[in-house]
Amino acid sequence: MENFVIKECGLKEAEKIKYIGEKTFYETFSDENSKEDMENYLRENFSYEQVETEVKNSFSRFYIVENNEKVVAYMKVNFGKAQTEEGHDNSLEVQRIYVLEECKGKQIGKRLIQKAIEFARENNLNYVWLGVWEHNINAIKFYEKLGFEKFDTHIFKLGDDEQTDNLMKLIL
Repeated sequence: MENFVIKECGLKEAEKIKYIGEKTFYETFSDENSKEDMENYLRENFSYEQVETEVKNSFSRFYIVENNEKVVAYMKVNFGKAQTEEGHDNSLEVQRIYVLEECKGKQIGKRLIQKAIEFARENNLNYVWLGVWEHNINAIKFYEKLGFEKFDTHIFKLGDDEQTDNLMKLIL
């Protein structure tokens, strides 16, 4: 039986964040990117030291989703100084939201976005925004269904490959 539980997490869950971050990023993007680019990105962004640094940032929050104590998804949100782009005052960035392939379609992503919206409202923020790869059509449709609208683009570097992300926002 599935029992999905969302938990805000800190340093004691850094290993879980590292594990789910690496696994879900690889599942999501390995088919469309070189092995070398993927390995470099994972090494740089999901080392224990990097995860620990991000978790310690007081302007970021991590949430994991567990099903019977197995980590199946996670989300990282940023506000204030932790946001990856300037010019988004009084807003919340969903920097990462990933669900294991085997758990997609079970409303986990929707519940995580609802958690982000709840956090933004509790903190009187004006909108929630995120970047999504322009070729990730399923994710774009998912966000549009939740009310997000494209407002710009930016470049996301995966190794030497420059990829375009759609920037999308939901006004609260």
